[in-house]
Amino acid sequence: MIRLEDVWRTYTVGESEVDALKGVSLEIARGEHLALIGPSGSGKSTMLHIVGCLDRPTRGRYLLEGREVGSLSEDERSHLRRHRIGFVFQFFHLLPRLSALGNVELPMLFAGTPAGERRERAAAALDAVGLAPRAAHRPDQLSGGERQRVAIARAVVMDPAVLLADEPTGNLDRASALEVMSLLEGMNRRGLTLVVVTHDPAIAERARRVVRMSDGEIQGTGDRGPGTGNDPGLPGARCPDPEPRDRG
Repeated sequence: MIRLEDVWRTYTVGESEVDALKGVSLEIARGEHLALIGPSGSGKSTMLHIVGCLDRPTRGRYLLEGREVGSLSEDERSHLRRHRIGFVFQFFHLLPRLSALGNVELPMLFAGTPAGERRERAAAALDAVGLAPRAAHRPDQLSGGERQRVAIARAVVMDPAVLLADEPTGNLDRASALEVMSLLEGMNRRGLTLVVVTHDPAIAERARRVVRMSDGEIQGTGDRGPGTGNDPGLPGARCPDPEPRDRG
């Protein structure tokens, strides 16, 4: 589904150039659950932004479902983000004046979906994450775990092919983090490709495959085998108290 070929991302800082990614090559299969792990500044979030069509490589190739993304126009990239890619972030990014239902409707509003269909699909998405009774509540009336579940419902309401989660448990307590990861893993078991960026080894160990990054390069990758992390009895299923947020 996803292929990065010798991808570099270089930023200009003052009179200097900084390489956030250095010749990264990676393939992610359809339906895979992959974790990107590394310290702050390792390049994992930069890679996620490129995969999510939020940024472009300075050089190298990125193919999504066999389509070379670098040559696409901004409108074509926007269409990909809207219809093929879902995003979940550490800080939720919910609009404070909208209800949970209104927040989940937003992607469909931008896509021009009729109002009746928007409301029906948003309600179904909230029900799928266990928040149907909270549909009328604003974000400030929800717990952190509930806000992240609203964000997940919003991310999947357009039925994307891949879900990109950047530190999805970084602002949550242990119990809420476990609930969120179990929800994401359930979606992955039903066929959604899941890529999770984290600095937390316990979260990474829940994935089928772990890719370790450092200083803009892939330092190692390992297949943990089918089912790893999805069984509460496995060591990787433990979800510790979140550490301070990662800017990597």
